[in-house]
Amino acid sequence: MSFSKEDIIRISKEQNVRFIRLQFTDLLGTIKNVEIPFSQLEKALDNKMMFDGSSIEGYVRIEESDMYLYPDLDTWLIYPWVTEDRIARLICDVYMPDGTPFAGDPRGILKRALKEAEDMGFTTMNVGPEPEFFLFKTDEKGNPTLELNDQGGYFDLAPTDLGENCRREIVLTLEEMGFEIEASHHEVAPGQHEIDFKYAAAIKAADQIQTFKLVVKTIARQHGLHATFMPKPLFGVNGSGMHCHQSLFNGKVNSFYDESDRLGLSETARQYMAGILKHARGFAAITNPTVNSYKRLVPGYEAPCYVAWSASNRSPMIRIPASRGLSTRIEARNPDPAANPYLSLAVMLKAGLDGIKNKMVLPAPTDRNIYVMSEEERIAEGIPSLPSDLREALTELVNDEVICDALGEHALTHFYELKEIEWDMYRTQVHQWERDQYITLY
Repeated sequence: MSFSKEDIIRISKEQNVRFIRLQFTDLLGTIKNVEIPFSQLEKALDNKMMFDGSSIEGYVRIEESDMYLYPDLDTWLIYPWVTEDRIARLICDVYMPDGTPFAGDPRGILKRALKEAEDMGFTTMNVGPEPEFFLFKTDEKGNPTLELNDQGGYFDLAPTDLGENCRREIVLTLEEMGFEIEASHHEVAPGQHEIDFKYAAAIKAADQIQTFKLVVKTIARQHGLHATFMPKPLFGVNGSGMHCHQSLFNGKVNSFYDESDRLGLSETARQYMAGILKHARGFAAITNPTVNSYKRLVPGYEAPCYVAWSASNRSPMIRIPASRGLSTRIEARNPDPAANPYLSLAVMLKAGLDGIKNKMVLPAPTDRNIYVMSEEERIAEGIPSLPSDLREALTELVNDEVICDALGEHALTHFYELKEIEWDMYRTQVHQWERDQYITLY
């Protein structure tokens, strides 16, 4: 839905909106906002709202800290869970004082990648995300515990799935906010849930992921639960992924579909997939950005550890869903919900476009269960693994020129520095597993 400046001011008065959150996202994918009273709304709509960029992870130094928020008027939304002195939000792009887009703004980075796609004749990148999450009980102080809210399994329902009421209210809230929900269900692991919403153009899809996370956490808290998008909160059960269905369109034509092909896939789709596979190790640090991400990417828990594709097998990294025609798409199964959605879509798009530009040849599909193949068999089939930890992923990142170019020098440098710190903190910490293993043995 489109809004004008006048629409937003009028609706604010009619709905008693007292505060507006000017929202943006830092390099690590964390939602940030500057909250302003209604009296400052017109100033914000004129792109004159300034904030201190030096306080935001991966932004700028203190001596160049002044930055501006340019609201995207089409993202206007009133939070339904606040009924008095209402609060609305606008998602913003970040600009420098000279009026140029900030090179480290994740939303701007995705826009740059989309401009490259448009220059190649692809007017739209459609994305259908599937973020999963866990619900944990909270203690008397409201802090999260490790006690799950249920012991349900895949597609279970109440009374086994005690999170059903919470999940239902999340769905109703999302629908009130304009989401078109396609399905919601209990996932494989106890306490794990998934809510699928309709695909959208890439920028809107990334905005929706961020909004989705905020809604899930807010409604869960109202039910005395803590929602986490941590990729692998518990050992021994499935982790949470954020599978990303994606396709390229030229106007109303799906560039991934070819009715004459045996699988219904166009040459463009095959080249795009070839690019994704070629750069998968290079963009893993972006789509799987935490130390914990690589605890999910292990065999045995349905997570895609191996760089391959198939139209009939869920063990490879890329799957081709059965729908054809306008719904023809690829499903990248490696991203997790800790990822910055703007950066993740940007690097996957850039990888796919590289495949198209260089007419890369897609390897043969892997229709066997890769989890039961030996290492020798995988090598013989030419199936590499995704990085085994964040350190390896960071090395692959800086050695991949295409992915580095997608991020740009500013974002790459700051992201790498932040993640090196995270890795060193993890590497030098003494963990409970080590104490359990060694403290009595030695």
